[in-house]
Amino acid sequence: MSAAVEIRPVVSGRERRAFLTFPWRIYRGDPLWVPPLLPERAKAIDPRRGPFFVRGDAEFFIAWRGGQPVGTICCAEDRVANASRPGQDGVIGFFECVDEYAVARALFDHAAAWAAARGLDTLYGPFNLDYEDAYGVLIEGRDRPPALLCGHTPPYYQRFFEAYGFAPARGDNLAYAIDLDPAAPPLQRLARLAERVRGRGGYRVRPADLAHWDAEVERVQDLMNRALAHLPDFAPWERPALEALLAPFRQIADPELVLFAETAGGQTVGFFPGIPNLNEALIGVNGLRYPWNYAQLFLRMRRQPRSLAIKSVLVPPEHWDTGVAVLLFDELARRAAAKGFRWADLSLTSADNPRTPILAERLGAHVYKRYRVYRKWLRGPIQPASLAPDDRVTP
Repeated sequence: MSAAVEIRPVVSGRERRAFLTFPWRIYRGDPLWVPPLLPERAKAIDPRRGPFFVRGDAEFFIAWRGGQPVGTICCAEDRVANASRPGQDGVIGFFECVDEYAVARALFDHAAAWAAARGLDTLYGPFNLDYEDAYGVLIEGRDRPPALLCGHTPPYYQRFFEAYGFAPARGDNLAYAIDLDPAAPPLQRLARLAERVRGRGGYRVRPADLAHWDAEVERVQDLMNRALAHLPDFAPWERPALEALLAPFRQIADPELVLFAETAGGQTVGFFPGIPNLNEALIGVNGLRYPWNYAQLFLRMRRQPRSLAIKSVLVPPEHWDTGVAVLLFDELARRAAAKGFRWADLSLTSADNPRTPILAERLGAHVYKRYRVYRKWLRGPIQPASLAPDDRVTP
């Protein structure tokens, strides 16, 4: 009989290192995994430096068995988000686990007890203290590595979540891919549509002005809070959280590929940012785990990425049927192709979004990855689902 699983909090520096580096055990030999940057992960879990701790509290735990780590989880309470919704979510993240349901069950039991002790109603996630970076469980799409800000998980994570009683919290999150060959029929059709919109007048597309960063961030915040308000579980974006999200891209963004749409009167009505897909470089630098990995990063960053990561298209509802999105897509596709990009990642958008999936598919994009965020309501005694005698979920 195997030793019992013990869940212990991360307290010492050595335990923090074990927590942060545990994923290397899970993904060893997986050619699709893009290791997270350890310096950034260390900052994210540090209450003195992590952006999440401005809005909530979090604790980190390791599952131990026989003196060896076999899983990790983070339990968090986002006070700001919970203040804007009726149900009080207990956010879970940094979930990594060996392929044994007994370990996953122990981690989930501990998270459920942690949330219940704080009067929270649910377990919600996985989110790694960031609602935009590498969230959810990968459900479909294991033919290529993830693009920037998208995650990668083993197939058995889905089975573990669902065996424990988690249900989809919302529609699946979709990553689309689109070919940027200007001769491709979908892009030619897009160009014709955009030309008709230009002929009607009323809108113009401009590149980002990074010299006036604060003003541009203010425009993005306004658009996000108006363009996304219709989505389930939407919580308004606050300035500090948005700045923390955008700041890492300020030095790497090509302003000619970060586009705004404006009316003739100068009102901002659209935002469409394209960022070089840095995961093409990061997949080969081992998360900067060792000093020599920095030299690898320097060499890889000198290469032209083949793909462009487009993380959002923001158009307020009152401008949905005006052709603004078509103008932005066409302009970015032409600029990206001219700079040598071969394809673009459009991610992530919810299947519940009434506009973006339809628009993407009309422009010739196809879903190449699907991620799922889960929620489990904590009502009454916690009764995890029973599995096979060896506690292992099999395909």
